[in-house]
Amino acid sequence: MLRRHLKKYIPSRASVGQNRHFQRWGTFLHHPNLWHLNRRSVSGGFAVGLFAGLVPGPLQMLTAALLAVPLRVNLPVALATTLYTNPLTIGPLYLLAYAYGKLLVGGDGANPQAPAFDWLHLWTWIEAYSAWVLNLGKPLAIGLIALALTLAAGGWVLVQIGWRIQVSIAWRRRAARRAAGSRPR
Repeated sequence: MLRRHLKKYIPSRASVGQNRHFQRWGTFLHHPNLWHLNRRSVSGGFAVGLFAGLVPGPLQMLTAALLAVPLRVNLPVALATTLYTNPLTIGPLYLLAYAYGKLLVGGDGANPQAPAFDWLHLWTWIEAYSAWVLNLGKPLAIGLIALALTLAAGGWVLVQIGWRIQVSIAWRRRAARRAAGSRPR
């Protein structure tokens, strides 16, 4: 059901091949898995999108595309999944990544406070602020990578399980229809 609904919005491989904007990329965008809706391609695209969503700045969709093409996973799913990060969610996600990184790197458990701005001792404030930013850097960088990998793995597993459940339900319904149709009256 969801697959039929999504097929309306995802371009076909033929339409991509005929588009003049995509023709300059040659055969890079012509692999069937980039456009097909199958379990492997969709779960991989979802994982790539979750991973690329935590890339800082406006490079999320570019990162998703650059990862989806060589990994041959569904490109539209990867691009759409990056939209889970937006101005409302990026702050809590980065705080979660910092806490995750602090857990992995280890630390004293105290959140470092930003030094108060002081015009009279500007150079001292700049040094203290730089040290504060560098203290955030290691746990945040490690936390972002770890959280991105965790979200990607979890997303991949969830799509695999959800796809399997959907297929099992469809098989059971089909078997029940066949059994109902073959009963003597």
